[in-house]
Amino acid sequence: MIKRTLYFGNPCYLKKTEMQLCIGFIGNEERPDVTIPIEDVGIVVLDHPQITMTHALISALSDNNVAIVSCDAKHLPYGLMLPMYAHHAFTEKMYEQLESSLPLRKNLWQQTVIFKIANQAAMLRSIGVDVGKMQYFEKMVKSGDPQNVEGRAAAYYWEHLFGEKSNFVRNRDEDGINAMLNYGYAILLAVVARALVSSGLLPAMGIHHRNKYNPWCLASDIMEPYRPYVDRIVLEVSGEFPESEELTPEIKKKLLQVPVADVVIEGKKSPLMVGISRTTASLSACFEGTSRKILYPEFS
Repeated sequence: MIKRTLYFGNPCYLKKTEMQLCIGFIGNEERPDVTIPIEDVGIVVLDHPQITMTHALISALSDNNVAIVSCDAKHLPYGLMLPMYAHHAFTEKMYEQLESSLPLRKNLWQQTVIFKIANQAAMLRSIGVDVGKMQYFEKMVKSGDPQNVEGRAAAYYWEHLFGEKSNFVRNRDEDGINAMLNYGYAILLAVVARALVSSGLLPAMGIHHRNKYNPWCLASDIMEPYRPYVDRIVLEVSGEFPESEELTPEIKKKLLQVPVADVVIEGKKSPLMVGISRTTASLSACFEGTSRKILYPEFS
């Protein structure tokens, strides 16, 4: 079932009424409350300082494995709340993950980087960029990617994605296209973290990322091959709003479509949110020892 992404950018009062998320509109009391079944919700984005949410609702959302994303003063996703566990065999899965061998984790990272570069190459090919160099990089990736081929491929990718004349430089602290990418990636991270928890995995324990300040290391790993799906949306949005330096409501609305973007895994098409659940389930199977392959999408 495709879960809904709810965005709240105005003052409102959110509460639980039976098993419904009830929305009350502050400053417009004449407008009737709106209710949405909690079981239909996957992500909630809170983007206004005058939003109030009851604890009963937070608890109900957590029980249904809903990711709650809060935004900062710049309207960029900043905080992420997830249930501590959402799998019946959480402890068993946790030990399998923590006790996984270094060779396995290196192999899983190799698979991840290969798919990421292949998907980046497919993205560039779709806009008419020569991808011979990307294909060369893809073949160079070894277990654990000790030569940092991922970084070298990324440099070529960003140089060409928005056109060589654009002089685009990927910088997380910049506005414009960079802000769009940040927003889209934050939504993607929330989707991946939610799926990891559903699969009984710890989002903080990465297969490659080890930053002690990053509580989502595994989510940061697994989202890599999915990034081009965000990039495609940002490329389209930046073309539609070429002069925009701010994340307008119209732009956010388009970026919030990331969870429902179409992906194809082993020939089967599904929304990105469903595809990521297949990916995290396959990763859990790798830690369990019943598989050696992560199921990632092939960008098209």
